Amino acid sequence: MQPARALEPFSVVDSLLAAYATNNRINEFLIHAVPDPAWRAAPHGGKGRTIASMAAHIHNVRLMWLKSAARDAPLPAKLDGESCTKADAIRLLNESWRALEAVLRASLPGNGAIRGFKPDAAGFLAYLLAHDAHHRGQIAMLARQVGYPLSQSAGFGMWEWGTR
Repeated sequence: MQPARALEPFSVVDSLLAAYATNNRINEFLIHAVPDPAWRAAPHGGKGRTIASMAAHIHNVRLMWLKSAARDAPLPAKLDGESCTKADAIRLLNESWRALEAVLRASLPGNGAIRGFKPDAAGFLAYLLAHDAHHRGQIAMLARQVGYPLSQSAGFGMWEWGTR
């Protein structure tokens, strides 16, 4: 019989940061799952963003927040939606996620303030998660509209937060 393990206290900060890390891994999973011909396929009618430019937009909005919230920190490079590859997008999304994670890690256990964002760090995290999820939905829809839908396993895989 195994001895009972002492339960560690639940850390809200660690749990929120882990959720944000999972969100980033879901973004990476999605980008890998996008069929290559869909990456730059123009939306019907030629209006709107390509999938590549949506990935760049997610990253570049993160940079906008970093400029406000972490003025003294070095910023990752901006991502050009017209020329970026999937590898570029994944690399820079990981950099902007790490930079925002540092902002959240500094704010969440303290007074919860995020420079340039109201109401607080929890609201900021919710904003970041919602923004990424909104564009993941757009990416999945656009891939289907341009004739290269995500595989069923990729579509369901974006919801496997417990294993990502």
